[in-house]
Amino acid sequence: MRQDTKMPTEAKEFAIGNASPAFGDLAHPGAAVSIRGLRHFYGSLETIEGFDMECPPHRVLGLVGPSGCGKTTLLETICGLQEPAAGNVEVGGALDPRGRLARCAFMPQRDMLLPWLSALDNSALALRNRGTGRKKARKEAGQLFERFGLAGFERALPAELSGGMRQRVAFLRTLVSGKPVLALDEPFASLDAITRSEMQAWLAGALATDPRTVLLVTHDVEEALYLSDEVAVLSARPLRVVDKMSAPTPRAPDRDAAVTDPSFVAVRERATTSLRGAAG
Repeated sequence: MRQDTKMPTEAKEFAIGNASPAFGDLAHPGAAVSIRGLRHFYGSLETIEGFDMECPPHRVLGLVGPSGCGKTTLLETICGLQEPAAGNVEVGGALDPRGRLARCAFMPQRDMLLPWLSALDNSALALRNRGTGRKKARKEAGQLFERFGLAGFERALPAELSGGMRQRVAFLRTLVSGKPVLALDEPFASLDAITRSEMQAWLAGALATDPRTVLLVTHDVEEALYLSDEVAVLSARPLRVVDKMSAPTPRAPDRDAAVTDPSFVAVRERATTSLRGAAG
């Protein structure tokens, strides 16, 4: 039995803020994610057991499960930040950790903005890390500030931004990496309910404008169904899929109308029931 192997902190910083030159363009055709027979251990504790999953290009897969079940570990393994004890993880045809890392942008729950940099310079980090000059990186990132609802805040420090605006800067930084797969780990967990619903509607619009292959980890069933094409309900440790369902389509363009539609409510109840059972 192989022990879990984490890549160093520098690799996580690469996943959050860097981009391989091969995947540097903002528009990208996307990449499929495929997992077969994945197993993972912390010491002798099995955290992921025989896990299988597919996410086609330009689709959003929501992952919901009990706290501590291994969702973050799963995302880190997909992104090449950890290695499985057994099984295969493939991202856009790449099986090796560095190949997966080159194709994935990981956005953790905390925004991880550098407090001494402006919003513009934080958002441009992915471009700077791959060798783009400061002036050009700021120009490229700055062109997206209006679209992301950040116009006028280019010079603001993170401490001067609201929680929702900080998350927009973090997502912009993730998006400009140009990587075809976005791994989002509870991106709105720290926000209040009103801001969270606003950010959900904003993210749905952002992904409609610039489609990517997205793996979204969240504890919120409604959020998962609203933002995803499919939702997988995960078990308590060791992690496995206990239910999978398609989100209702077509969705109303207004978030409140979408989540109160009877077909949406029915699927949400099924997912909630499955999640309760998964939690034991």
